[in-house]
Amino acid sequence: MTRVLIVDDSATIRRMVKAALGALAEATFLEAGSGLQAIEALAVSTVDIVVLDLNMPDMHGLDVLRFVRSHDHFNDLPVMVLTTRGDGTSRDAALQAGASAYMTKPFSPATLASSVTELLALSRPSDASLPVRNP
Repeated sequence: MTRVLIVDDSATIRRMVKAALGALAEATFLEAGSGLQAIEALAVSTVDIVVLDLNMPDMHGLDVLRFVRSHDHFNDLPVMVLTTRGDGTSRDAALQAGASAYMTKPFSPATLASSVTELLALSRPSDASLPVRNP
């Protein structure tokens, strides 16, 4: 089972991400509406990937990312940054902080699903395949 943590202060964006990733077979979704909620979720749940916004009211996404990367337990956890910030400075900062991938909003659902599938495949043993639901 694939466990995806979606971190965005917009409930609409969280729903859109869930819909875009709906093709992942047996996927379960955890949601966090803030950076602090994301850290709490990571403390009590095991997840396979995080889809993380940068712009949040209580704790910036880069701070969440730095927290994740500061703990050895999360070294191999893929983090997809999904944000409205399309500037090179934000992209570079996220990648330097340890983002596995960077995508801007608005996003293509197919592109997001493809990127998440690739990140999950890279983070799993080579003999493990990622099941995808047939339409």
